[in-house]
This record gives sequence, C-alpha cells and structure tokens, in this order.
Amino acid sequence: MLGLGAAGLLVGASAPTRAVADDAPPSIVEDFSYPGAAQILAQQNVKLISGDGHILLADCATPPEGDIGLLKVWTTDEQIGADGIGRVCFKVTARTGLLNLEVPGVYEIRGDGQRTGTGHEVTAELRSDEGEEITVEVDPDGSTQVGLGADPDASPTMLLRLTVAG
Repeated sequence: MLGLGAAGLLVGASAPTRAVADDAPPSIVEDFSYPGAAQILAQQNVKLISGDGHILLADCATPPEGDIGLLKVWTTDEQIGADGIGRVCFKVTARTGLLNLEVPGVYEIRGDGQRTGTGHEVTAELRSDEGEEITVEVDPDGSTQVGLGADPDASPTMLLRLTVAG
C-alpha cells in the first residue's frame, strides 16, 4: 500500500509552471511632449507643449556660435522668462524644427542670425486676444514686430508655434 500511496501523491502533484508576464512592454510611440514642461511653466511662466526637439528653451545669456545666436521672444509680461524682463530664448539645433508653446503678450521675435543671411528661416503662428490667427515670417537676422509691436492699437498676441524650415 505504501507504494500505491506514493504513486497517488505523484499523480496528484502538479508539474512546475513558468510565470508569464502579463504586462505588455511600454509603448515606444513618442508623443513629443516637451521634457520638463511643468517645471519651466512654474519657473519661467512659459508653456512649452510639444515639439520635435530641434527648438530648445535656452538661457538668453548663451553666446552665439559663429553667426548663429538664439531666437528671442519679447513679451509685455515681465514675469515671462528667467531674467524678469519679459524675454524667452530658444536655440535651433537643426535645419528644421517645430515647437508648440504658449507665450502671451508677444510683441517682437528676433531671428537667430548675427549678420545678414545667417539666421534660420522661422515662421511664427500667433493668436490675438480677439481670436485672430496670425502667421508671420520672422526676419532671420533681425527683429519682427507682432501684435502690439506692429500696431500699438492691436490686440495682444499669444505665440502658439515656431517652425524652422531652413
């Protein structure tokens, strides 16, 4: 009987099983959200939404590299930017780029070229407080007035997108 009992124990025993992970691997789909956006909003009052990584927030004191400096956005709101004068700067890192953002009260955008013919071709998309959509070509190596900068009687404008195309 002992042999039969032992055989019964062996029959009732289950075979070892391997654990199978139920979790799927994380998605590799990029949503292009701007890294550190919440901290930038808290510190500089600039809402960076998304982009392709080729237009980056930069310290406005960064010196030019050769004939290329920074894109500079001027606003009537002195709480915008790190230096308390209503200025925020961006570095273009490739021939093309895209940045979706929200910067209120923009009146001037300065191209990144340091001399004639050296800056990137940038398009800025803005919206007036009245809801008018405005698209401007930024002077690659000079300043482009928008909103109140272009017309003191105009409605303030919110910068919504910067696009670099060369």
